[in-house]
Amino acid sequence: MTLYMVRHGPTHAKTMVGHADIPADLSDTAALKRLSDYLPDVPVISSDLVRASATADAIQANRTRLPHDQGLREIDFGDWDMKRFDEIEDQDHIRQYWENPGSIAPPNGESWNAVYRRVTASIDALRPHGDLIVVCHFGVILTQVQRALGISAYEAFGHRIDNLSVTHIDDEAAPVINFCP
Repeated sequence: MTLYMVRHGPTHAKTMVGHADIPADLSDTAALKRLSDYLPDVPVISSDLVRASATADAIQANRTRLPHDQGLREIDFGDWDMKRFDEIEDQDHIRQYWENPGSIAPPNGESWNAVYRRVTASIDALRPHGDLIVVCHFGVILTQVQRALGISAYEAFGHRIDNLSVTHIDDEAAPVINFCP
């Protein structure tokens, strides 16, 4: 199974955007066409959040479209969603969340370990479909980079995942991360 994990179009938000359902800016039609032309003719699936589903619509072309998957949503930042880092009252808590990812969770949100389990379960359930284009989010892609490389969450966070980039993850090869067509 090869995953072509596409990060949704930019939102231009300067906050932590998790489950907030904000749209992507898909005005760069030339970039979307290059991305669509680059991707193979395999089924497309996306998160159910509009920034991912609209990006998937924009690059779908003649590809088969699978139903949206809620398990492919971004990290649930809970009470931190749509806030800037400096707006979080408990600065020690948010620093620990990013510097020691694992079991630490935002208030009313999910820990990195919970995100990893959720996304991995969704990806594993998709295996019968074979190769897939998965249009999703930064955190979702990083869970699978962590899995593919066998690295820590902290090391995974060190990878840059640009909007409208493709991260190839193949069961039988080293991942190619963040290719921008």
